[in-house]
Amino acid sequence: MALILKGDREINEVKSSKAKALKVNLNKHTYGTFAEIGAGQETVRHFFRAGGASGTIAKAMSAYDKDFSDAIYGVEEDGRYVTENRLKKMLTYEVEIIEDRLSRKTHPNNIFFTYANTVTTIDFVKKFKGHGWVGIRFQLSPLEDYSEIILHIRFKETDAKLQQETLGVLGVNLIYGAFYLNDKPKELLKSLYDNLHEVQLEIDMINFSGPRFSYVDNRLMSLLLVKNGMTNAVMFGPDGNNLLPAQQLYKANILALRGSFRPVTKVNMDMFKLAEQMFLNESKVKAENTKIIFEITLTNLSSDGEIDERDFLDRAELLCSLGQNVMITNYQEYYKLVEYFSEFTKERIALAMGVQSFVQIFNEKYYRNLSGGILEAFGKLFFKDLKVYLYPLKDERTGEIKTSENLKVHPRMKELYKFFKYNGKVIDIKDFDPEILDVFSRKVLDMIANGEHGWEEMLPVGIAETIKSERLFGYSKRKFLKKN
Repeated sequence: MALILKGDREINEVKSSKAKALKVNLNKHTYGTFAEIGAGQETVRHFFRAGGASGTIAKAMSAYDKDFSDAIYGVEEDGRYVTENRLKKMLTYEVEIIEDRLSRKTHPNNIFFTYANTVTTIDFVKKFKGHGWVGIRFQLSPLEDYSEIILHIRFKETDAKLQQETLGVLGVNLIYGAFYLNDKPKELLKSLYDNLHEVQLEIDMINFSGPRFSYVDNRLMSLLLVKNGMTNAVMFGPDGNNLLPAQQLYKANILALRGSFRPVTKVNMDMFKLAEQMFLNESKVKAENTKIIFEITLTNLSSDGEIDERDFLDRAELLCSLGQNVMITNYQEYYKLVEYFSEFTKERIALAMGVQSFVQIFNEKYYRNLSGGILEAFGKLFFKDLKVYLYPLKDERTGEIKTSENLKVHPRMKELYKFFKYNGKVIDIKDFDPEILDVFSRKVLDMIANGEHGWEEMLPVGIAETIKSERLFGYSKRKFLKKN
């Protein structure tokens, strides 16, 4: 027994890749296949070297040749090989093979799994660093249906050999996590970086499914990717499943609306509908190639420095019920968000925002870390012919409606603002509903918290009912009954 000294602090020791692989190997019931394409057989190598692999590895393969790969897994319609669809085909095929070739009569206690990856490492000229899809399909009982974890990675290292080694360690972490941390998905997520560092790779999408993860909300897992520093931006769709931003934004026209959406109000939806109409009327913008994104920053999700996960899921629930794509980012400054979008598309980008948020953009304190200050930030913000659709603000004190014509920025910023205004970069949203300009999310939230009536009329159709039925944002029917 190890000696414990007074004053010692408990440390969570991270198992080495060899120790993780050995633990899986020494389990007499785990048995599966490894199918790796694009970066060598780096994951299975760890299991071969750890010892005891004969009781774990049923088959290891790497169909590098495209014709061989197509003959085994089928031909992709888009002709691409590093895709989520390809990975799922690999997992499905390999599970069917192991179930077909290994009789349950002969292996009554075995729990089968299939690990697969399809990746592309850095190219010869080092222009594209590479990316890939990694996944595992596994069971924890011979009679249990399979559960699945699928993730997308982006390599950050600039050497193919290093990327291969990183992929191998990640694969070991995923397999070990699937078997030994499946009941703790948050810890499983963090463990993917065991013996790795954020400078080596980025995980920008992960989805859990199957009986072992029936209680897991993939939207929360998406949030944790950003919160844990694994990536700077994630997306999820109306169905609650995480989406790959690069796939969704590739060569797309993008209209983004930033807000707290706590909860989403009539003002938010009025801004969205009017901005969407303006955006689709722009030249070169086609509806079928347009992505509308409701974006929330980590700053908007934080309260006293902490992120309230329940509060986040409440917001996500409402936005999903409205059929919207949601993006969570770590980009407090708008220019960083636009830079991120520009990684994936050269098409038209637009931002819809209120006057108050727009005025904040001209605050120099946000750009002190840039050598070029606010000029550098605005150069990055507007260099792609970006446009801002400006929703008016009603002054609570005077009742005056603020637009691009009468808003006030700092005196030092006046000429800079005029430049963008008169060059058509800032456009007022017209035909707005003046009756809802005094609706604010914080006002609605306070009314719900205090058990007051009347907040229902401030929200889009169906949203109040969802809040009540799902008990979102602390809504309690008992509170309202007591109040009256």
